[in-house]
Amino acid sequence: MKRLALENLLRPRTDGGSVTRMVAMGSRALTEGFALIGFETLPDTTPEELEEVLGTFLKQRQKALLLLEDTLVRDPGPMVNRARMESAHIVMVEIPRLEEPADYHPQVEAMVLSILGANALEEVQ
Repeated sequence: MKRLALENLLRPRTDGGSVTRMVAMGSRALTEGFALIGFETLPDTTPEELEEVLGTFLKQRQKALLLLEDTLVRDPGPMVNRARMESAHIVMVEIPRLEEPADYHPQVEAMVLSILGANALEEVQ
């Protein structure tokens, strides 16, 4: 089943590139919810599978919105970095693991704190 999901993601599109693909990747529990609202999903995604999908999307210049469980992009591979730097066609959004949503801290948080200081993300009363 998983191999079929990966093959579907890697298959060239026949829509001429006009449709933006919406894909959720991460744990099975996380991706099941997104499948219910129409996302293509790759449950229990490995970093290697993410790299393969991104390589294909970049090569085919596909438009895509990728919802990625945060563990997949914590130690990014070359295709993740390339998509971040070069592609205006691919938008990647990190989402927290279902098991630990309160422990989630996006990578941009450290940058904001380093520039604006430790109080930058505190709630204003």
